[in-house]
Amino acid sequence: MLGMNQTSQILQVTIWGLCLNVFLVGLKLAVGVVVGSAALVADAVHSISDLFTDVAVILGVRLSSRPADESHAYGHGKFETLSASFIGVVLVGAGFFITLEAGLALYRQEVNIPGYPVVVVAAVSIVSKEWIYRVTRGVARRAGSSALYANAWHHRSDALSSVAVLFGGIAGLVGWGHGDQLAAIVVGIMVGIVGLHALWKVFFELTEGSISADERESIVGVIQDVPGVKSWHRLRTRLVGREVFMDVHVQVEAGISVAEGHRICSAVESVIAQSMERTINVVVHCEPTRADRDEPGRKQSGQA
Repeated sequence: MLGMNQTSQILQVTIWGLCLNVFLVGLKLAVGVVVGSAALVADAVHSISDLFTDVAVILGVRLSSRPADESHAYGHGKFETLSASFIGVVLVGAGFFITLEAGLALYRQEVNIPGYPVVVVAAVSIVSKEWIYRVTRGVARRAGSSALYANAWHHRSDALSSVAVLFGGIAGLVGWGHGDQLAAIVVGIMVGIVGLHALWKVFFELTEGSISADERESIVGVIQDVPGVKSWHRLRTRLVGREVFMDVHVQVEAGISVAEGHRICSAVESVIAQSMERTINVVVHCEPTRADRDEPGRKQSGQA
């Protein structure tokens, strides 16, 4: 079962983001409608999509934190992956909608100079969303949560879209009437790109993607340092939400007792778990050394 401390941290930072998004949606919509800023209204739509993804993260984490049972022997971690996929779809849809509306306004040659309120609201959004992005990203990295990491980038994309709104507002103040629409188009494109990135990570996990090369090298290093391990091969990993599932074959001296072989395998499991920042489930298969397995460089190759 996943650590409750990690789960509580994820839920806490997501609720902070949800409250901030509620405030920003109200602020952006009110000011955008009053001054007639297409970019600020588009930015408000982006923040509304943030609300949906915050709720998706909360539901995904709640479901994925349930312990393994007879129907889900490997746990419920994929619920968090599904949550991340929902976030990606919402982002792509929001980006398309924002770009389409702004493009049509530009095609119609609509001129809009919203004034100073847009600049002020955009600045508030940039500072607050960049702050929540950094906090959320830190928790996501420590917990290894793909859904929360996608949501963190959703916050960052909102901050970047507000930067575009800011420049559009400044352009309007100096007399360029199409700056607001162009800013909204930039916002939509950025939102869509972030959504596609989130969907790619989901696709990688759902197609049995492995851990990163750096994490694998770290695991290989600690396995080789365990006393009694002569070689290893068939190291495989797969991602299930925030958890990693791994199996590996290690070879020990053929003449040792079963109890000693079990002790060595338990030591391998322990050092691997300690080397990883996120939860990992390890299965170690113990084998006796054989002449055809004791080739030079076998430890480094990791091949069957």
